[in-house]
Amino acid sequence: MSFGDYLYIIAIILFSFMTFTIIRNNFLSKFDEQERRKDLIDEYEDDYVSDETAKKKDKDNADKDEDDKD
Repeated sequence: MSFGDYLYIIAIILFSFMTFTIIRNNFLSKFDEQERRKDLIDEYEDDYVSDETAKKKDKDNADKDEDDKD
């Protein structure tokens, strides 16, 4: 194989890697820390109970139930 063939193979690998990186970063930039879509966040989000708060309340209620049984 000639030098041009090696150069062509390297160019194809770099192009594939750059394309994959651009698509992956574009996809990851659409989500926040809680893995929710940034473009689908409701403007009234603060009015709703979050999942974390609901889980915490459920845990607190379970702890109270255990204390009541004792």
